[in-house]
Amino acid sequence: MKKTDQTMITKNKNVYFEECIEAIKNSDNIFLASHIHPDGDNIGSLLALGMALKTFNKNVNIIKVDDIPKDYLFLPNIDLFVEPNPKDPIDLFISLDCSDLDRLGIGKELAIKANRLINIDHHITNENFGDINIVDPFASATGELVYHLIKKIGIEINKDIATCIYVAISTDTGSFMYDSTTSETHMIAADLISKGINTNNIIVNLYQSRSIERTKLFLKTLNTLEVIFNGKVAFVMLTQDMLKECNANMEDSEGIISFVRDIEGIEVACILKEYKENEIKLSLRSKNIVDVSEICFKFNGGGHKRAAGCTIFDNIKNVKNIISDEIYKYFR
Repeated sequence: MKKTDQTMITKNKNVYFEECIEAIKNSDNIFLASHIHPDGDNIGSLLALGMALKTFNKNVNIIKVDDIPKDYLFLPNIDLFVEPNPKDPIDLFISLDCSDLDRLGIGKELAIKANRLINIDHHITNENFGDINIVDPFASATGELVYHLIKKIGIEINKDIATCIYVAISTDTGSFMYDSTTSETHMIAADLISKGINTNNIIVNLYQSRSIERTKLFLKTLNTLEVIFNGKVAFVMLTQDMLKECNANMEDSEGIISFVRDIEGIEVACILKEYKENEIKLSLRSKNIVDVSEICFKFNGGGHKRAAGCTIFDNIKNVKNIISDEIYKYFR
């Protein structure tokens, strides 16, 4: 996108924020949900906006569409997540951090039946599926957009809300290291810290509490490391057998891909995760040149220039060859 596009997005975003606020005020039963395989931005954004809207005395339901990773169970009011009930009336459904309806999993049915659908996201591949679309690929995280929405509504950001937004932004920016991090990102973080959040507790829970099972899986996955294309591309694989051997869960693979990307000389890192036989989820990361969202988009995936993912239905070795061919096009 050009810089002029960013100006246009900002103008449109302000209009859509006002429409979003009006829709919230005119709705009694509000449902919030995000994508399957939840992450920090997903969970933090849901909790922050959910807590904020509850101050309006609205009937707010934060829908649990998948298991919540144990890394995030320390977050305040995590018990606000509830199982979906398709029979509940839905005035307004707010989708957060989700690029398309299918990624909502069981939440898709609720989104479709809602009287109004708001789509708040920062993925460049977002399909603009809402009645109101607040989509800004220049935002470092959906948590940033939630922060601005809460401020525009006029709701005070207390310590609990601030904690959840901080986690959303921290996790989606790689602890403020990714190039999506801007001066505005840091100013928001500073404001959140001023609310009295316990940053040390957040850091310990998110980044300094690796279980022995996760450690074993980390080491076993790194043993599959293969570096190709003159040291520019690295692959690692994670199979169901490896999970069983380490007594680990798929969520324990968090952080492996970033470690691989950080190897000197690596431009693109890819982890292939075997969720089921012939169902491989890929996560790609890059440093400077390759737009991995373009690669993943070819396989009905998406994400950001430097971090993206997709799912390919084939055996893991074939998938590796398929994705290698796509990455190679950048280095020919």
